[in-house]
Amino acid sequence: MIRSMKLFSMFATVFALALTPAAFAAEIERQGEGRLFFTTITIPANAETLYVSGSGASQLEDGTWGNTAQQATNTFEKLKATLENVGWSMSDVVQVRVFGVAGKFNFAEFNEAYLKFFGTEENPQKPVRSVVEVAAMVVDGWVLEIEIRAARVK
Repeated sequence: MIRSMKLFSMFATVFALALTPAAFAAEIERQGEGRLFFTTITIPANAETLYVSGSGASQLEDGTWGNTAQQATNTFEKLKATLENVGWSMSDVVQVRVFGVAGKFNFAEFNEAYLKFFGTEENPQKPVRSVVEVAAMVVDGWVLEIEIRAARVK
């Protein structure tokens, strides 16, 4: 009798734990929505994550690199292609980190390009975001470099 009660108690505990919210697939939580980004995003333990190395613009046909808006647009297009090549999308991006060259990086132009990729009808999601000023880039001509992190629930 005691053994039966112990088994019943053990099964009841396991069943109760299986019904807790943690046992269900949690979603990515975005909080503090602003015009351009969220202030926090919580990634649940059951999510896949993808880290994409920093990237900058490609040189234009005329040998120049373009202004901040052109470089940001080109870089986001390259990042989008990188994501799509491995089965992810821009809507999976949860963090954008931007490095901009002091005196050359134009914040308004960057935001103009950024808004083509985030908070749009095609991609209503917005990531968290940081913009860091740096003295120079590794590639002459770049005024910015962007790295992203993506996450999605399995």
